[in-house]
Amino acid sequence: MYSGDTSMKEIVENEVYELRSKKGVTQEALADKMRVSRQTIIAIEKGNYTPSVLLALKLAGFFNIPVEKMFKISHEK
Repeated sequence: MYSGDTSMKEIVENEVYELRSKKGVTQEALADKMRVSRQTIIAIEKGNYTPSVLLALKLAGFFNIPVEKMFKISHEK
């Protein structure tokens, strides 16, 4: 939920690495399925890139979980 506090930096955390590993899917295979580069998957897993809504929905669909369980907003102080 949005708190309205703008003094803390908001970051998006994700569970892509954990879900991908648990399912036994390589970064390359996931990238091919999502029609993105392997570098994009790496950047998402490392938290260096926040995917578009479309890509986030496609990832959630692939892992058959709600997007809210895969991506979460946290606050950096």
